[in-house]
Amino acid sequence: MLSPSRTKFRKQFKGRIKGAAKGGTALNFGEYGLKALEPERVTAREIEAARRAITRQMKRAGRVWIRVFPDVPVSKKPAEVRMGSGKGAPEYWVAKIKPGRILFEIDGVDHETAKEALRLGASKLSIHTKFISRVV
Repeated sequence: MLSPSRTKFRKQFKGRIKGAAKGGTALNFGEYGLKALEPERVTAREIEAARRAITRQMKRAGRVWIRVFPDVPVSKKPAEVRMGSGKGAPEYWVAKIKPGRILFEIDGVDHETAKEALRLGASKLSIHTKFISRVV
C-alpha cells in the first residue's frame, strides 16, 4: 500500500476540503481517466483496491498511472479508551481529493476495456467519479 517513507510531523489536523482542484485536472499521461466529482478523503487501501481491480480487468495489458498519493495521516484512539490523554496514534494514510482531480489514468487498451476497468476501479472508491477520455 502507498504511504510516505518519512514525514516531518507524525500527526496532522483534520482540516476541511474546500473548493475545486487547482491542478491535476487534465489527462497528462493516458488516453482514459477517472475524475473525482466530490470532495472526500480516499484511503490508501481504497487506492490499492481500485488499482488491483483496474489491472485485473485490463489483463495486465496497457499502463496504469495513479495520480493521487495518500500523504495525510489519520490518527485514531483505541476502542473503549476514556476521553483525554492526547491524540491517538496514526492509524492509516489518506489522500485529500477535491472535485475535478484525476485519480487514475490508463492507456494501451481499447475504449470498452478502459471504460469497464475504470468502472470496476471506481466501485472500490468511496467517492463519485466520472469516466473521461482524451478527445482525438
